[in-house]
Amino acid sequence: MEDEDCPALVPIDPGGAGGAQAGAGARIPVTIITGYLGAGKTTLLNYILTEQHNKRIAVILNEFGEGSALEKSLAISQGGELYEEWLELRNGCLCCSVKDNGVKAIENLMQKRGKFDYILLETTGLADPGAVASMFWVDSELGSDIYLDGIVSVVDAKYGLQHLTEEKPEGLINEAARQVALADLIIINKTDLVSGEELNKIRTSVRSINGLVKIIETQRSRVDLSNVLDLHAFDSLSGVSLQKKLQHVKTTHAHLDKGIITVTFEVLGNIIEENLNLFIQNLLWEKNVKDKTGCTMDVIRLKGLVSIQGKSHQVIVQGVHELYDLEETSVGWKEDEKRTNRLVLIGRNLDKEILKEVFIATVTGKQGNS
Repeated sequence: MEDEDCPALVPIDPGGAGGAQAGAGARIPVTIITGYLGAGKTTLLNYILTEQHNKRIAVILNEFGEGSALEKSLAISQGGELYEEWLELRNGCLCCSVKDNGVKAIENLMQKRGKFDYILLETTGLADPGAVASMFWVDSELGSDIYLDGIVSVVDAKYGLQHLTEEKPEGLINEAARQVALADLIIINKTDLVSGEELNKIRTSVRSINGLVKIIETQRSRVDLSNVLDLHAFDSLSGVSLQKKLQHVKTTHAHLDKGIITVTFEVLGNIIEENLNLFIQNLLWEKNVKDKTGCTMDVIRLKGLVSIQGKSHQVIVQGVHELYDLEETSVGWKEDEKRTNRLVLIGRNLDKEILKEVFIATVTGKQGNS
């Protein structure tokens, strides 16, 4: 039963190999690739699959039951059961199309282990990558075999702005904006089809939604794979790079009234882990933190480095929708260093001042007026 409590820490010892195979090294990274139809996701995947990179990559095309040219004979439902056909490619990569939420395909894939060392999971244009990302935290069995490396979103330089600024009916979230909000890396593709001014507009729009994201600009989805794979966006290894990033993130402003923005704040001092949990749960689960007009703050992505009482190292905080995780990093606090808590939140109706007040009131244990 122990392995259910904390799957990430249980050493995996396939076939008693021990040594280098055991522990975190044996886990396989998964990158989620998302983006609107026509943005160039499939081109990116084809590029990754045909490029010589000495990685054996398995690609799962997550169709969510929508028709697509990629389906052809790849996924056939037999008697209501899921049936996948795997294509083995010349450079050792595997490809598969699946119509469920991906867990089944990944489990099946794990049985073919040894054939590959990286998984790419492509979601359809309208799918919420957050739901896919969160399954790695919920499914403890999956979590012991694989880990989420990062979310990559492909944005079309020509039509992306139109998608990002499209107003949705009251209460509905703009899917293109959500994909940008959740991403660790944005690939602005087809830059050759727009002017410098148009490119600047889309760049500004992306940055206003997600102030933390790395942006790469490209044509025909041609990117240096070292920029796309092994991002370590969701694990403690990103502690050092995250520290640098967080120092440069600025609070952004929405183009639209209900647009998604990035908010960042910093609070000095050591905090109690229990109180930090309370703050995050109020925000993500109870959804009882409201802005000045009484609208609920809707957090899509949460990231931060905090100083927790009793821990000598910085702790990384990660949240996607209603799920979150705390993990101690390898970055220790120096003797003379001011202990700081720096949080970045991406979402709707976010008010920096209120968030900071609620944070201070909660983590210092004084549930005062906010």
